[in-house]
Parts: sequence; C-alpha cells; structure tokens
Amino acid sequence: MLNDDAPWDDFDPRAYVDQNYRDLLDADAEILTFVREHFSNHFREHPDRLIRGIDIGAGANLYPALSMLPWCTEITLLERARKNVRYLRGQKPHYDVSWDSFWEVLCQDPEYAVIDADRRERFRARVQVEQGNLFAMERRKLFGRSRDPRRWQIGTMFFVAESISTSHAEFRRGVACFMEALEPGAPFAAAFMEGSRGYDVGDRHYPACDVDETQVRESFQGFVEKIETRRLGESSHLVRPGHTGIILACGRRDRNS
Repeated sequence: MLNDDAPWDDFDPRAYVDQNYRDLLDADAEILTFVREHFSNHFREHPDRLIRGIDIGAGANLYPALSMLPWCTEITLLERARKNVRYLRGQKPHYDVSWDSFWEVLCQDPEYAVIDADRRERFRARVQVEQGNLFAMERRKLFGRSRDPRRWQIGTMFFVAESISTSHAEFRRGVACFMEALEPGAPFAAAFMEGSRGYDVGDRHYPACDVDETQVRESFQGFVEKIETRRLGESSHLVRPGHTGIILACGRRDRNS
C-alpha cells in the first residue's frame, strides 16, 4: 500500500491519542530525554537568534513541537490528514493537560524550565498548523505560495516516513523530503518504528514499512554532517503490537549540501 492509497481522511486522532499519548509511556519519556539533550546541547554550542521550526507529519502528537519551543519564534505543524489538522488546531489555544507529563520530562533541562510558566501561551502564539503532504516538499512551491522549502532551522519527524506506506522507496523519499526542508546546519530529531508491519487506529488499518537501524542510518546518507542513532528495543519500548522497537535519530543537517 502506497501513501496515496491509505485512508488518511478517516484517521481518528482521539483514538490515536487514547492508544498512545493519554499517559506518558516509558518509550516516549526516553525519547524526550534524548531529544531534550540533543537540542539543548546544540544551542549551547551554537547560540543563535530565535529561529523557525517544523514538525513534519505531526499527526496527533504535540511533544515534538514542545521539544522545539524554547528556541522558536514559529513552529509549523505539517499534517496531511484532515481530522488530525482539526485536532491540532483545537489544541493550539490551550492544549490538553495530558501533554503536561511530556513537558515535565523536557522541563528537567533549564532551557525548558525557564519558559515553564508561559509554555501554553508560547504554544498558542508560535504554533501554526498547515495541511499538506510531506512529498509536496519536493516542489519549490509549498502551502500554495512560492517559498524555498529549505527555510526551517530546526526540525522533527516522529513515526512518519516508515508509517505512511509499505514501500521502502517512499520511506527513503520521506526522509529525503524532511532533510531538504531544513537549512544547512539545522539540528533535527526523527523517530521510527522498527520492524513495523502496519498499525490500527480505531477500525482502520494503516500501512508501515519494515525498517531497521541500518536502513534508517542509510536513509540520511548525503544529508547530514552529524548523526547519532539509538535503538530502543526493550519490552518497555514496545508501544503496540506489530513492531520490534523504536529507532531515534538525532543530528545536524550538512552545512555543505
């Protein structure tokens, strides 16, 4: 099943949140810890002006956007599925308290703690939701207006490239589109389900591509000057039936490509 064949407009965000994010899982706590350290260390070493970030394939998951919040004047949540877009826009004014446990993990770092009191106001003011297809980023026109897609200085992509198709070619294409959206030198974090054969949301089945850590690393070749991957494969990291672990990739876009 290719990406265009999947029933994205039937994707049920409330069912997805109930299955995955109503409570903080061990896997997400570990991912958040690594991502928090990666972004905080990057900006301590490379202090910069406030920048613009993007979360590609945001779905019904807010924690990638929260992980970029201390450094961004603007965060674009790019999402294809119509109901997910509506969910994200509904979260923008005052996101659900269930996301507070995810923020608490991030808040263990002072870069996050310093904005703790006004995190919801920052989220409301700085997040924008755009409906769009990841693969549209291959074109030089995005969101219906002329724009160079490599304009974001920080980016995330969580459980997207391997979870939209059964095709390894589309998986690699998805990673490439993510990387091309980032400016040279931009830090990024991406997560992938290892060994996934598909997943159910409500009464709908969605495709996935079976990838391992080697394939994830290979998909970034030619795009990065620095990358670290971690495999989370303990039983506590298995968040649903039908996958064998989680692969987290944190790195920096190549400054010379």
